[in-house]
Amino acid sequence: MSYLGAWAAFDSPMETQKYPNDNSPRTFDILDLRRPLSMPHKMRQRITFFHKYEHGVEPSSLKLAHRTLSGPDIIAEREDRITLAIDELPTELQVLLRDSQELYIRWQKPVAYETVGPWKSRLTPGLHVFYTPSNHKRPDGEQLCRLLRATFGPLDCSSIDESFTRLPTDRFSHSTAYQYYQILNDLSHFTSYFEQLFCGSADPECKTRAQRLLSANALDFSYDMISHAVKVTALWPHAKQPLSITSHPNHRAEVGIMTSDYPPHLEPHEQGVTGLLTVLGEDSKPAPTLFSFPSRHKTATGTSFSSSFLSPTGLHPTMQLQLSSSKPPMEGASCSLHTYLTLPRVIFADKYQLNDDLFLASKNLSSLRYASKPVDLEAPDYAMKPWGSSVLLELRPPASAEPDQPWTAEVPLHLRYLSPAEYAYKKIHVPWPAVFWACTAEDGTKFPNNPFDRVNLGYDGLFGPRTLFWHVDPKPPAGENLYHKIQVPVLDLAQSPLIGGGTTAAVLAGFLFVVYKLLSVWLGTNETSAPQTPRRSPRRKSTKYL
Repeated sequence: MSYLGAWAAFDSPMETQKYPNDNSPRTFDILDLRRPLSMPHKMRQRITFFHKYEHGVEPSSLKLAHRTLSGPDIIAEREDRITLAIDELPTELQVLLRDSQELYIRWQKPVAYETVGPWKSRLTPGLHVFYTPSNHKRPDGEQLCRLLRATFGPLDCSSIDESFTRLPTDRFSHSTAYQYYQILNDLSHFTSYFEQLFCGSADPECKTRAQRLLSANALDFSYDMISHAVKVTALWPHAKQPLSITSHPNHRAEVGIMTSDYPPHLEPHEQGVTGLLTVLGEDSKPAPTLFSFPSRHKTATGTSFSSSFLSPTGLHPTMQLQLSSSKPPMEGASCSLHTYLTLPRVIFADKYQLNDDLFLASKNLSSLRYASKPVDLEAPDYAMKPWGSSVLLELRPPASAEPDQPWTAEVPLHLRYLSPAEYAYKKIHVPWPAVFWACTAEDGTKFPNNPFDRVNLGYDGLFGPRTLFWHVDPKPPAGENLYHKIQVPVLDLAQSPLIGGGTTAAVLAGFLFVVYKLLSVWLGTNETSAPQTPRRSPRRKSTKYL
């Protein structure tokens, strides 16, 4: 979607003019709304640089020549979005999407980063897949997993029925039907796949762009049956970015250099944006633009959290969340603090334990809002096929805590038995959770499609459509990422022969002891039950004393 695509659904809050109109900057979405069938299917590209106000560039320093925009380096976040028709995709992916209602793939780098643009939503690090098949067809259980393995590498994904978990679509209709997750540190396999599939030997620019994905913070793939289009989005962190964009002759490219703006009458749930917008190959110079849009995802400024496991972890580790404040982000609104945990198969939460109100209160927890199903509480890791589980918990600050006083909450978890390994330990990784305030917007507030919002994150489908999410930024220790590393005790392969022999000897000794005791009891019983002849006592002769 273009920057101004959301304007068609609502009016700008500014008093001077309404959008879209004939004087609006030219974008694909506005043209498409007026001539929905006149444009041929071709790839469309949107590049956004979002900077702080003090890091802006002078319009006079930008050079626009034919299909190239260049200028000085800029300190900003960068988002690239490519929109494709289904016919422009590989054949196997076309077949999958034609039998799909929704498919959302979200990858998040395991690093903490600063957000200055409108990309406020947070997601636990790793690879997330949310999928809904067509209503009239049963999904091909192996096709999606096969594509995921080809794209992202050797994932533990065999089929939808075995590896995915179901989501509660009966609760909210905007939730997808299936979910999958796996820890994935980088996009090295994806960049190689992208180069082989889309970049020819005579296209070095394509390969350069593919390699640039290795430094991206996030990568999204979005498809839904309504739009019948695929959107691939990558987001780079706030840093110095080269300002040099060249578009392909057969592709439409739109470049925006934006910063936040606070026009009059801006509502609390809205985001204001101002800057320069250019359509390469069509505009002779960048055009100024100013607009606003509703946003469900915001940052709870002045608040942060850290996550750790209490030591010693053992087989029943406790995740401790340390929050810097308990002050709600909105006054006069109904807000509650939540944490969303994405737990790999090796670790899980016991929903029965988390249904005890007294136990929850002792951990500064309020209630268990959601736990994915099914979760086998006894099976070892090597006997499980689903990816793991997700848990949504509501947190409760202590009653004695001041609003700006730090406090902690604890989440009890449990480890599964793992397969044997050398040195009697295995290292597992557990992603940091997402922490956010969920606040109810005022009656009548509507949230049409936002050109920047990152949606379909798993937890947003567990809330109503009028929920505002205020995200708490994670603050890991210096030099650490957003994965917990836990040492889990397992059977030592080097000691397994001794342990096996000792176990066999102990079982055999126990068996022999039991047999011995049974024989002793049996023999004693027989001896007691045998008939015995009573003995006569010898008669004593009487002695007469004379």
